[in-house]
Amino acid sequence: MSADKLPDYDELTGGDGRPEHSAWGLFGADDEVGTLNLIGSGQVTAAATLVRQGKVFPLNWDVDKPSPAVLGRRSPVHTVLTSPGRKDDYYDAFYPQASSQWDSLSHVCHPDFGYYNGVPTEQTSGFSGHRLDIQPWSRRGIAGRFVLLDIARHRERVGQPLDPGTRQAIGAAELDEVMRAEKLSSAVGDILLLRFGWISWYESLGAEARQRLGDGRQFPAPGLAADEEVARWLWNHRVAAVAADCPALEAMPFDMSRADGFLHYRLIPLLGMAIGELFALDALAGHCAQTGVYEGLFVSAPIQKAGGVGSPANAVALL
Repeated sequence: MSADKLPDYDELTGGDGRPEHSAWGLFGADDEVGTLNLIGSGQVTAAATLVRQGKVFPLNWDVDKPSPAVLGRRSPVHTVLTSPGRKDDYYDAFYPQASSQWDSLSHVCHPDFGYYNGVPTEQTSGFSGHRLDIQPWSRRGIAGRFVLLDIARHRERVGQPLDPGTRQAIGAAELDEVMRAEKLSSAVGDILLLRFGWISWYESLGAEARQRLGDGRQFPAPGLAADEEVARWLWNHRVAAVAADCPALEAMPFDMSRADGFLHYRLIPLLGMAIGELFALDALAGHCAQTGVYEGLFVSAPIQKAGGVGSPANAVALL
């Protein structure tokens, strides 16, 4: 279905085996790409015209940060092999979603409705098949227009600083407020980048504080609110992918025991939306603040791995 014919969020009424407020079937009964379908050749060529300054900003944090790893993941162990005239290296305990990352559509299933587009559990990664894995994205790549909403810097401007060490849930109204302040308008297929200032805050912490965050449990952190208004905003703005510099995109702690307590449930299995986390946005945001330009070309190449549940971001922004 073309983007101009997509129903708005409140028109996603479900029926015929489709849950309410889901995109199941809209991009085809066998679709495994989700909202990245909103990025076509027109969106890519339009985004390329936004590269006017020749500036390139990698959006990847150090592969071994946060250190120690958070949310039950592990830090990679790096080994360098040395022989006369050459070196090789390898990683043990490499979690593709421990640092800057993409969540594939097999990362989360809805507690009531299962996986995106009704794909049976046994056909997903870790079982007999690998549908909804990272490969549908890695084979097409992720490229298009990015828009950066610098929520942390906006909060500073309006005298309400955001503390990245606390739980602060950002709702749809504030997303609109930041877009207006940055003089941005949305377009079909946008890749939305959200800066909460979490990575720069983390980099300022001492070893003891970092160790506490790495105990495997949830900890307070800012992010998007888990409410339906946020899902409605993202869908109605025709966002193809949304990525942030915080650990979970959404505010932590979150409640996975309730269908309405975890934004991932609304975005991944119902809407098929691409989610990125722990993107390193500080350098890009600083440049955007200096120039007043908050849009450009985004390019990412997720890793090629059949059955892969996630991938390092491997992303750059170009202005």
